Amino acid sequence: MSKRTIVALPGDGIGKAVLDETIRVLDAAGFEADYVEGDIGWEFWKSEGNPLPDRTKELIKKHKIGLFGAITSKPKDAAFEELSPELQSKGLVYSSPIVGLRQHFGLDICMRPCRTYKGNPLNFIRRAQGDNFDEPEIDAVIFRQNTEGLYGGVEWSDPPEQVYEALMTHPKFDKNFGHVPKDEISVSTRIFTKNGTERILRAAFNHAKKYGYKSVTVCEKPNVIRETSGMMFKMAQEIQKTDFPEIELWNTNIDAQMMWLTKNPEDYGVIVAGNMFGDIVSDGFAGLIGGLGFACSAQFNPETGIGVFEPTHGSAPKYADYETSIVNPVAMIESACMMLDFIEENEIAKKIRKAVAEVIAEGKVRTYDMMKMRGTANVINEGAATTVEMADAVIAKL
Repeated sequence: MSKRTIVALPGDGIGKAVLDETIRVLDAAGFEADYVEGDIGWEFWKSEGNPLPDRTKELIKKHKIGLFGAITSKPKDAAFEELSPELQSKGLVYSSPIVGLRQHFGLDICMRPCRTYKGNPLNFIRRAQGDNFDEPEIDAVIFRQNTEGLYGGVEWSDPPEQVYEALMTHPKFDKNFGHVPKDEISVSTRIFTKNGTERILRAAFNHAKKYGYKSVTVCEKPNVIRETSGMMFKMAQEIQKTDFPEIELWNTNIDAQMMWLTKNPEDYGVIVAGNMFGDIVSDGFAGLIGGLGFACSAQFNPETGIGVFEPTHGSAPKYADYETSIVNPVAMIESACMMLDFIEENEIAKKIRKAVAEVIAEGKVRTYDMMKMRGTANVINEGAATTVEMADAVIAKL
């Protein structure tokens, strides 16, 4: 059987450091693959005016599986200022390449598990009776609709006349904004489709059924955002009643959910939301299991078999400038495990997860975040493990 080819997408900042160490772990675990590097990120925006070149999309189309490190995204004006001078007159507008990947390949299912590692000093604890504390075991999986909603990219500043006229037909727009000059208005849309909504809901319910979760929680805001959030919850009710009656359906508002995170996080199993609220609640849960150094994700299209797997942390450019990398590679390693599950290399994924868990539980090797240090270059001298040393510890357990 020939080796699988994986498209390695280091991206920006710390992306290369965590991706390189993750590939070392994959090799040590016995996963046999060839890696071909894809161009993506800020440098290609500056030099080519395109952070997601067509050649990279062709690589992913051909090989189907991508391992992605991290991306830098900046606001519109800052992005324009860093564009190569000879490209600044061409009307180019920066857009996030990872969002572009999601939309180009229809990677509408985003899955972000947040699980407690025993022995992690960053785990959430809360006060119990008397002077005692308890540490709830968190096992939540957030399903985020990945291609629609507020991240759909349909937005304007000083909207075109036909858009403005269409908005004016809505009585609330006319009443509240009709007096505002058109060139002082910016509009971002939040578009949900029934097809996209049904796909993410069914993915959430199917996962809950497969892995024995007792509940699926729709985390939106239907009492205010009535059309989009309201549609999602109504469809969830219909799907649950017809196809998943054994699974409880819960409904929470995003604002209340963020408050309840520190009250009873262990009660939640599978959570499903639109693009923005899914992004928010998944970062909230990640904070309870140690932060973004432990937060992994998968985004995929089940029909095409295309998937891209990435940690949810950013590119952290200041850390990328350090002579020795200090960042925590666990989120990237866990994302690779999600890739292994997706391509049905489940035993290798299980072996790697076990090794990571043993390193964390043992507590002898900890990166600066696990030691609750500020991320400065001298943390290594104070006992913090480097990115390489953390990967070495996992490999030793393997």
